[in-house]
Amino acid sequence: MTVDTGELDEAVETLADRLRALPESRLRREAGVRGLETARELSRRAQRLEGAFGAPREMPDAGVWVIAEQVAVAGHDLSRAIAAAPDEDAARRELAAALELLRRA
Repeated sequence: MTVDTGELDEAVETLADRLRALPESRLRREAGVRGLETARELSRRAQRLEGAFGAPREMPDAGVWVIAEQVAVAGHDLSRAIAAAPDEDAARRELAAALELLRRA
């Protein structure tokens, strides 16, 4: 049985949409920094869950205009990794942790 990640997908899109709506001045300050940190953490979690070899690769800082897309891509990657995880208990724990991360973002 796979874990339903619909709530995660919605939370990812909500955060990405909020970031897309922010003015450049906010993205260049705290909102952009937090957004990139969130995208990087989602990406690290997805890589670990997928069993990537070596240390997780860090998502690059590609500028304020793509932070929302980085959150969306990393979040949806994590969602797919959770859904495909063979250990349902680990997948549920990762889902809960990701949702908490997005609530704090």
